[in-house]
Amino acid sequence: MLDDEHWMARAVALARNGRFSTMPNPRVACVFVKDGQLLAEGWHRRPGQGHAEVEAISAAEQAGLSLAGATAYVTLEPCSHHGKTGPCCEALAAVGVHRVVYGMEDPNPQVSARGLEYLRAQGIAVDGPVLEDECRALNPGFISRMLHGRPLVRLKLAMSLDARTAMANGESKWITSAAARSDVQRLRASSCAVISGIESIIQDNPAMNVRRDDLGLSSDLLDLATEKQPMRVILDSSLRMDPKAQLLSKPGKILICTLADPDGDEAQGLRAICPDLEIVQAKEWQGRIDLHWLVGELGRRECNEVLVETGASLAGSFLRRGLLDELIIYMAPKLLGSNARPIFELPLDTMAAHLPLMIDSIESIGQDWKITARPDIES
Repeated sequence: MLDDEHWMARAVALARNGRFSTMPNPRVACVFVKDGQLLAEGWHRRPGQGHAEVEAISAAEQAGLSLAGATAYVTLEPCSHHGKTGPCCEALAAVGVHRVVYGMEDPNPQVSARGLEYLRAQGIAVDGPVLEDECRALNPGFISRMLHGRPLVRLKLAMSLDARTAMANGESKWITSAAARSDVQRLRASSCAVISGIESIIQDNPAMNVRRDDLGLSSDLLDLATEKQPMRVILDSSLRMDPKAQLLSKPGKILICTLADPDGDEAQGLRAICPDLEIVQAKEWQGRIDLHWLVGELGRRECNEVLVETGASLAGSFLRRGLLDELIIYMAPKLLGSNARPIFELPLDTMAAHLPLMIDSIESIGQDWKITARPDIES
């Protein structure tokens, strides 16, 4: 069992290489071992390319190695369906592995365990799950989408030590250090979509893109992280988007959700400026865009993980409506004062009305602190 955990841990570390590029597919790696020795390994890089098992098999073939009698360690149950590539369970059986150790079952209820059943039917020993928590942590958004039809929703905020996000006049550059901003770039790169509200766009005129020079990645991962930009999603009820907004000039898909006419003159003018822009009619809730509809719509668009980067009002709305899975707060060692803007708009009047959080981690990022928390739904 210790050997199984050792090799699965290697596969987990390898699968993390795909955190910027596998979407909407899961991040998966495969390691082949025989007689305690590593034979070959591979990880899934992009949709449409070989899955982890196929990549590892190809690596073995290129090295002239036989996989007959080997053990395969796979972070996710080998797929059993025909998509852009063939079933990985069949590929494993074809090369003669005698054992497969898996990290977790496929979370898709329509296919879960079928790959394992196929392997057992071929006389291949199947063991697992091994390091299941670590393997699940590779793909929280994919798991959420498969089980609940919605992506994992993260909220990113930067604040001062006194929980302020900007001065009263909106000035906010820069609260946090360059190291923290680089970490945010990596968060964006690992997301299928980045969400913001029109007020933030009007106030800050952000690009909302992944900037290659700010990622701080090794050269082998840099191209993967920047070859496809996350979809930028703007909540713009009245369609007030400025045609000169810089995000419209940046490459990548843009989705504007509105309560206005998506085919009116304003919409047509924006589409003429930006060919990659899509404007859709959103569902209304209490005079605003329904955030539950939004999260479901992004799930239908195969988004695994989405990042919310916005102001206090929309951030508070996501939190109050119970739509946040994770909060990532960068706290800078500075004070902005009581006149500065708060981190959330939360009109709470009593201690009993508080919204409890569970802190998962606190780590230093440059001069700042990165706090990762989640709503405590059991409190």
